[in-house]
Amino acid sequence: MVNASEFNSSAVAAVLPVEQYVAGLARKRMAAGVLFRDTAGRVLLVEPSYKPNWEIPGGAVEADESPWATATRELAEELGWDRSAGRLLVVDHVRPQDSRPEGVVFVFDGGVLDETALVGMVLPEAEILSAAFHTLAEARNKVKPLLADRVAAALEAVEQGVTVLCEQGQRIT
Repeated sequence: MVNASEFNSSAVAAVLPVEQYVAGLARKRMAAGVLFRDTAGRVLLVEPSYKPNWEIPGGAVEADESPWATATRELAEELGWDRSAGRLLVVDHVRPQDSRPEGVVFVFDGGVLDETALVGMVLPEAEILSAAFHTLAEARNKVKPLLADRVAAALEAVEQGVTVLCEQGQRIT
């Protein structure tokens, strides 16, 4: 049997300094996007200038930034909108791919917009070429398959009033 003083001294010796412990933790990239719909149920996609596939508004979470702050910042940067993200629709764990490490992607609800909302958008010429509403079928032809699956899960989450968990875009809850 180990007495308390022996246990405490061996436990203290085994405890790593905080900096060393933190340095050994896994790192995950994070991103946040916002799902906007129109009254016909189509989703808002943006056409980036720097890659061939379309996206939902959003982007990478920066250091010391929350995912919901990222969503708000990206709406301002990409669309010129000053609005907060709505409720959380999707949390998606994505495996490492290409040169990117594994990550977690959050999708927030942007609500329902009408066509006049697009008129007020201020697209940054260097980043976003255009924005438009698309059906899920149309979106599948414009976005990467992983995002298409995530958007489908987000639409289900809206319809069911829940937050869904996904792995690689596939709903698990």
